[in-house]
Amino acid sequence: MEAKATAKFVSMTPRKVRFVMDTIRGKYASDAAAQLKFTPNHAAGEILKVLNSAVANAENNLGLNPDVLKVTRCFVDVGPTLKRVQPRAQGRAYRILKRTSHITVVVEETEPKPRKTGRTGPKTKKPPLRAAMPTPAAASPAVDETPTPVETVEERDEQVTTTATAAAEVAPTTGSPVDEVIAQDATVTTEETKAE
Repeated sequence: MEAKATAKFVSMTPRKVRFVMDTIRGKYASDAAAQLKFTPNHAAGEILKVLNSAVANAENNLGLNPDVLKVTRCFVDVGPTLKRVQPRAQGRAYRILKRTSHITVVVEETEPKPRKTGRTGPKTKKPPLRAAMPTPAAASPAVDETPTPVETVEERDEQVTTTATAAAEVAPTTGSPVDEVIAQDATVTTEETKAE
């Protein structure tokens, strides 16, 4: 069952009313009323009056539940145009057209509005803002730097010595000043550990 309300001879251009009318077509009456309430347009107030009237007609005359009403049809027809004249220079007269509209809203009872139950799908990870820097391909054999469990101080010193020796062997192949400093530090560390 459907209920209808009409406002005739509204002093507003039909074209301007249609812009707002298109935003509520097919929506639930409660959602349409909320949207019209916060639409910064003069036509929204007139359409809201007609929508509230249609909902009241459905509730009082037909006994329908206002929570399940949906705007099935809404349209604006052209009303009579009032012709006025504005005097201009040298005795001329410019025509002013004051257009009017007939606003009609039809609401109908449908299935209840589905409730939002929260997130429906799995949470997706957002991509990082900056891509990771690509690692340059190693020109020399890779040094195994995974730490092994150390039981005594002697084994730890021995592990440091082997890592420093491996770094000293790899460093001269690259040829950068930083690698040379690292290689010198590694040899100094190796000599200190041998002296002990």
